[in-house]
Amino acid sequence: MRPFSNEPNRFARELFSGLPGRYDLLGELLSFGQNARWRRELVGHIVDAHPGTILDVATGTGGVALQMARRTGARVTGVDITEPMMWRAQRKVSGAGLAEPILFVAGRAEQLPFDDDSFDALAFTYLFRYVADPAATMREMVRVVRPGGAIATLEFHVPERRLFWLGWWLYTRLVLPVAGWITGGREWYRVGRFLGPSISKHYQAHPAECSARMWAQAGMHDIGTRRMSLGAGLVMWAVKGDG
Repeated sequence: MRPFSNEPNRFARELFSGLPGRYDLLGELLSFGQNARWRRELVGHIVDAHPGTILDVATGTGGVALQMARRTGARVTGVDITEPMMWRAQRKVSGAGLAEPILFVAGRAEQLPFDDDSFDALAFTYLFRYVADPAATMREMVRVVRPGGAIATLEFHVPERRLFWLGWWLYTRLVLPVAGWITGGREWYRVGRFLGPSISKHYQAHPAECSARMWAQAGMHDIGTRRMSLGAGLVMWAVKGDG
């Protein structure tokens, strides 16, 4: 799993290119439905900002983008580096009957192909473990949001209470790889084997408090956090300052 630290963009493309077909179904099964709860919480903070335009970074198969489009009526743009995931997203939303179509664009969170202050709100999910410099990536995402606009994110987290941590560790190190193999084959086994160590490594370097400081340094204020599912999920949200 060393490519995670050396070339995270390429590793992410390789990891996710073979997953789109059953990504949504297996993601919910292997998270015991918690992923859907976390996404609703994330989207709720975007809805509260009443945006007209939204950028969804690391859009994947478009699940969050579709929710935001339905709940806000906004023009939503999704960005991802893995084209097979976006092809799946496009098929998913093509028959959704949305008032505004969702535009999908291939691109990197570290170098977004948009002008400054282009969007009223921005969401991103499960991103920072796949970029080399989270702080620089955060500044780039803040750049494309207008002053006063909202940003919200969803990430995996590590439970803090020892009993919950032990259960989480056993599940991510032992159960998840085996369950991934049984339900999704080689590709999902690889994801299951990678996921737990990558989460632990990320939060050793970037605990939630560090992430909040990073957001503030990038120009965000009114930062809020919510740990969910005994600490296994983390939703953060904030507002971009005027200067």
